[in-house]
Amino acid sequence: MTAPPARAPAPVVEIVHLNKSYRRGNQVLPVLQDISLTIRAGEFMALMGPSGSGKTTLLNLIAGLDRPDSGTLTVHGIDLPGLTEAQLADWRAANVGFVFQFYHLIPVLTAFENVELPLLLTRLSRRERQEHVDLVLELVGLSDRQHHYPGQLSGGQQQRVAIARALVTDPTLIAADEPTGDLDKKSAGEIMDLLTRLNQDFQKTIIIVTHDPEAAHHAGHIRRLIKGQLLNNQEAGEA
Repeated sequence: MTAPPARAPAPVVEIVHLNKSYRRGNQVLPVLQDISLTIRAGEFMALMGPSGSGKTTLLNLIAGLDRPDSGTLTVHGIDLPGLTEAQLADWRAANVGFVFQFYHLIPVLTAFENVELPLLLTRLSRRERQEHVDLVLELVGLSDRQHHYPGQLSGGQQQRVAIARALVTDPTLIAADEPTGDLDKKSAGEIMDLLTRLNQDFQKTIIIVTHDPEAAHHAGHIRRLIKGQLLNNQEAGEA
């Protein structure tokens, strides 16, 4: 008897005919035009393209940090444009871990305190928060640096703290905007190895924006944006 074909993972992100523009004075500047995209559970996707192509705008829309002008955008079946600002903030806190290029750590807080910040908005007890923070700092290899301040850490270590902060609420979706853009080659490789492990071992769905072909090669798929338009699908090995 022939085994039934394996079912494809369920879509996490579904975008259909999405458009986004910004206003500058009396001018309307189109940024994204007629974007359609599906990202499935457990997928690792890299968005590439020249500066101004709309990569970060698309990432911000998927992460609920911005709203489209038109089109459909659902994440885990939730219609993001239909949420109020308060609902969208609650949704982001529960579902998305965002990693910035320049870390966005608070310099007067230790690594532990920076990672703990998202948990202060939850109902977890102090002990539960500590358990969560200890777990993710161990995962990113910084248990021995938890009492260090950002200024006492290397760039690669600061980005690991930022990733730990993104992970501490156990989101299903990780969105990273140029996560290696401010790092040397060695540190960049370590960060991409960490993201790959999170994808493969913990089934996190990951979307990164990057200019770096070496970083993009860690992804399972690469999608390219040119002047606000999404090109055809491309396997990572073809970059």
